[in-house]
Amino acid sequence: MTLSTETDVSEFLKSLELPEIQRTLGEVGRFRDLQVSEAELSVNIELGYPAERAFDEIARHIGDALRAESGIDDVTVNLSTAIAAHSVQRNLKRLDNIRNVIAIASGKGGVGKSTVAANIALALVADGARVGLLDADIYGPSQPHMMGLVGEQPVSEDGKSMVPLEAMGLQVMSIGFLIDPDQPMVWRGPMVTSALNQLLHQTLWRDLDYLIVDMPPGTGDIQLTLSQQVPVAGAVIVTTPQDIAAIDARKGLAMFKKVSIPILGVIENMSTHVCSSCGHAESIFGEGGAARMAEDFDVELLGQLPLDAKIREQADAGHPTVASDPDSANADSYRAAARRMSSMLAVMGKDYSSKFPKIVVEQS
Repeated sequence: MTLSTETDVSEFLKSLELPEIQRTLGEVGRFRDLQVSEAELSVNIELGYPAERAFDEIARHIGDALRAESGIDDVTVNLSTAIAAHSVQRNLKRLDNIRNVIAIASGKGGVGKSTVAANIALALVADGARVGLLDADIYGPSQPHMMGLVGEQPVSEDGKSMVPLEAMGLQVMSIGFLIDPDQPMVWRGPMVTSALNQLLHQTLWRDLDYLIVDMPPGTGDIQLTLSQQVPVAGAVIVTTPQDIAAIDARKGLAMFKKVSIPILGVIENMSTHVCSSCGHAESIFGEGGAARMAEDFDVELLGQLPLDAKIREQADAGHPTVASDPDSANADSYRAAARRMSSMLAVMGKDYSSKFPKIVVEQS
């Protein structure tokens, strides 16, 4: 194939797959300032998902493909990111200053969902996105501890709204900032629902590409409130390979489908343990639970994350893996899952409501 015109190059780029996310450039990118001559070729590509740490690798992959197809040696590929707002549930409007709300959920506790949510949020930040983290687990908030913010309290400048706390580039809000850590939350459903709405709507989030919501386990009041009152762009289900965990995770996935919230995919946590002494890899909790669920529900398997004592230690220390050990294989696993998640959202329907003029009817 000879790429002699801008149209040729554009069509080729649209079909070129990015291996890490298994999506084509036509699905997740837009091309700007495309120029072709006999001696050189240049293109600016705007990706719809954050991937700054991988820009060099992605540009190299695209450049090599263009050189092989065009025969032109002088190829320049420049990458940038533009995160769009995506469609939400019918009859709900996007929240001010938040482009996309993503729920990280599980059917049951004990699968490491909060650790996954924290590291996914930090991975998006590391790739250049503006990200908030909302701890929606009213009964058992854990993000203050994971973010190293125990004892901190948000500031209210007007007595009505709260400024989110910041940690490692994240804007963070949790009920854990407002109560004593040892105080049990013996609230009924309406109080829990009210607390979630206050945390979400009375926090002064600042220009977020993504708000990651760390959901409580189960399919109760919080989940119902989120589906009916909060404009959610997509949900991610966290499970382990174990059949018992996957059974409950399937219920959570089915619930989101029932309330018309798109499923971005499934993440399998604690997938494989690698012995720190001998290097032997073992599937302690079984194999294939998330893959089978993803196939049954026709959704993406976003990643299979390791079972490693370091991940637990780093989270307990208030400095999760992606921030404390960014060059490790464990951090790479979280970043790969975050990129597949955000690229999955990038191919979904966009919200153009802000571009439409408001029509006002006045009586003369």
